[in-house]
Amino acid sequence: MHIDNELLENGRLLPLVEDFYTLQGEGYHTGKAAYFIRIGGCDIGCYWCDAKFTWNPKLFPPVRVEKVIERALKHKAKAVVVTGGEPSLYPLDYLCEKLKENGFETYLETSGAYPLSGQWDWICLSPKQQHPPLAGIHAQADELKVIIASHKDLEWAEANAKLVKSKCRLFLQPEWSVYNSIIGWMVEYVKENPKWQISLQAHKFMRIP
Repeated sequence: MHIDNELLENGRLLPLVEDFYTLQGEGYHTGKAAYFIRIGGCDIGCYWCDAKFTWNPKLFPPVRVEKVIERALKHKAKAVVVTGGEPSLYPLDYLCEKLKENGFETYLETSGAYPLSGQWDWICLSPKQQHPPLAGIHAQADELKVIIASHKDLEWAEANAKLVKSKCRLFLQPEWSVYNSIIGWMVEYVKENPKWQISLQAHKFMRIP
């Protein structure tokens, strides 16, 4: 996917899909209040993606980073989750610099398909088979979250688990549209392989953004 970073002033502007205050619904930080910044643009192409509306960055006019941070500062939590789309398509050094200046913890959600930029307190790597992470990115992950839609996805999960650092937290997350049909055997798999935990999309159960 071609990104014109000169047009985006090297990260001072970003194609913002939405920004909002809510609770983290997935993974290690589930239940934690955070401000979400969702950036448009993704060419990974997950068939089960529940945010396909974010894929085309041209649909989202660039917004100045300072405007987003101004809105984030109106809320009590000092954690910001940057997600997408695929946020690593963009230079995120400026965004992180400004967030840090304002006392925010910075959390990234990425597939790892592109080089990482920015300063992150927590990196959640969610690798995709059709566009695997770049070499070296596994070692930067604090959390590995693999989406599971069928038994064969467990092989992909285990292959990625071999590449992360020993302190990385490991999560298997049932794909939402098949949750009812797969959660039973996923529970049994984690009972047999307790290095893993199950991540649920808790925000969908809570009916929040």
